[in-house]
Amino acid sequence: MPRQVFFYDQPERFVAGTVGQPGARAFYLQASSRGRITSVLLEKGQVAALAERIEEVLDEALRRTGGDSAIPAVAPADLIDSAPLDLPLEQEFRVGTMALAWDGVEECLVVEAQAYVEEPEDVEETDEGTAFDDEDGPDMLRVRLSGAMARVFAKRALELVDAGRKPCPFCNLPLDPEGHLCPRANGYRR
Repeated sequence: MPRQVFFYDQPERFVAGTVGQPGARAFYLQASSRGRITSVLLEKGQVAALAERIEEVLDEALRRTGGDSAIPAVAPADLIDSAPLDLPLEQEFRVGTMALAWDGVEECLVVEAQAYVEEPEDVEETDEGTAFDDEDGPDMLRVRLSGAMARVFAKRALELVDAGRKPCPFCNLPLDPEGHLCPRANGYRR
């Protein structure tokens, strides 16, 4: 089956969002532009890793340009999007792998989320990886974001991941629903 690529170049919205209650939430990435909406399902850890890595990539790009870039040091308050996910919420695929790249020429961040696929036993390994080609590879969401929009995404995604967690009374770190081993309270577990 041919690969489907959902491409957004500077979308109107690119957000992470959830459905459900803390501890039983489903996490989504959602891109939308001109009435078109693409939503993909992913794990909480993937959202956190993506947001943290976006911050690192933007900080490094800003450092390399000596501050002479359109990348803001912090998320611009006027761009923060705290609205819920757009409806209808129709999952295109479950995310397996993600990739990030900073395009220094266009000064934008490229985010790619590929569908999870179980590798069939008859797929041949090559020096470059699996024998998928562009037409037959997994479905993909590819989004190009300005530095400002990427900062806003990362800030909101990290807040989303931490939502529903109560802070530890000893160290003020967010408590995971599964528990928390406090580094300051000699093994205090909540």
